Amino acid sequence: MIAVTRRYRFPAAHVLRSQALSDEENARLYGKCSNLHGHDYGIEVTVAGPVDPVSGRIIAPERLDGLVDHHVLGPLSHRDLSRHPWFEGQVSTAENVARVIHDRLRGPIASEGSTRLLRVRIQETRRNGFEYGGE
Repeated sequence: MIAVTRRYRFPAAHVLRSQALSDEENARLYGKCSNLHGHDYGIEVTVAGPVDPVSGRIIAPERLDGLVDHHVLGPLSHRDLSRHPWFEGQVSTAENVARVIHDRLRGPIASEGSTRLLRVRIQETRRNGFEYGGE
């Protein structure tokens, strides 16, 4: 089995704020991130599977790009993630962004045959990266 990783970017904003906490508690927990701010998120999507004997590939790069564009980049780019329905009832932390993107891509990638989603990695800032590989 071989894995391939493709990289993408999307700009989005968010506010780190838990509905279960007061304004003061949110400010204490999330600091300046408890205010609206934005990121140019980097995403790495890693898929694995057997190499097709005809194409020599796990999945055509343009096919993976199309899936990511349709299921992730289109719906999330230039949006306020904290108001996006995918994050209803949860804080739009980068940890949750990685998990939600993984959940959104798992089925569509699996429908491509024997290819499976291994992990999603989010680069939120130069210093903060988050990875989710499923439960």
